[in-house]
Amino acid sequence: MNLTSPPPGGDALDLTLVHREPLAEDVVRLTLAHPRGERLPAWSPGAHIDLMLGPGLVRQYSLCGDPADTSRFQVAVLRERESRGGSQYAHHTLAEGDTVRVSSPRNHFRLAASPRYLFIAGGIGITPILPMIAAADRQGADWRLVYGGRSRAGMAFAEQLTREHPRRVDLRPQDETGLLDLDELLAGPAADTLVYCCGPGPLLDAVEQRCASWPEGTLHIERFRPKEGADDAPAAGFEVELSRAGITVTVPPDKSVLQSIEEAGVSVLSSCQEGTCGTCETAVLDGRVDHRDSLLTPAEQACNDTMFICVSRAAGPRLVLDL
Repeated sequence: MNLTSPPPGGDALDLTLVHREPLAEDVVRLTLAHPRGERLPAWSPGAHIDLMLGPGLVRQYSLCGDPADTSRFQVAVLRERESRGGSQYAHHTLAEGDTVRVSSPRNHFRLAASPRYLFIAGGIGITPILPMIAAADRQGADWRLVYGGRSRAGMAFAEQLTREHPRRVDLRPQDETGLLDLDELLAGPAADTLVYCCGPGPLLDAVEQRCASWPEGTLHIERFRPKEGADDAPAAGFEVELSRAGITVTVPPDKSVLQSIEEAGVSVLSSCQEGTCGTCETAVLDGRVDHRDSLLTPAEQACNDTMFICVSRAAGPRLVLDL
């Protein structure tokens, strides 16, 4: 089987699925390699790639292998209970030997240097955290992982992590220990410590609330789905000037900047259409942005120099973009 339609974002690579293996209940690891053995693009902990899993099924998955190994990409896919088609395809249709079109890696969840880390993972959110732990170890940093899941059987990499780091890893299966005690875990800012968290939306929201009083830049999160209410505000029309194209486009209330630009004949790379993947990031040259993405921190949004045009809008009558 060859899935060769180009993904919406990034430079495309046609890779071969060389190995698939179950990691946990409802979780499978996919290993992809170049069919001619060529080196794959470099990536850093926290990066993700787009996989085209079928017609119209472009999904983002965090890389969970070793960044030093340029011979393969590895992702872990959870079979979601309310799948939109991607995870079901990965679990039930995709087979070893199939060709999959893949984007180059992108990273909006980079691991910053720090003497100490607190990693918090929920379910399949362990995938971007795994290479971060390896990097922290290589740096000689002090770190702790608190890893929660519905049950031990469904927690990918749990056995590996507890075997390799028995004193640093705290497994919290919900059916055994209940929900993570975030009040205790995040009771107050820890000196020289960065917090990295990935998992379901309710966990991320709860961690954000408890870290609100921590120093700015302490908390780093990555979402698989848009933040609750991120795009609920009323929308008004406005104009967007594309500085390089030399045209001005009117964006009506019922369309995104991305849709309006594409309808004007200007091609822009995009993927998730939800403000989570980062593919459509665009530099802002003038005007104020109504940020509705689930990627930028409040400080990054306040800089007003970039936006994700699939969801974010103008906070005034006009924007000038570097397009």
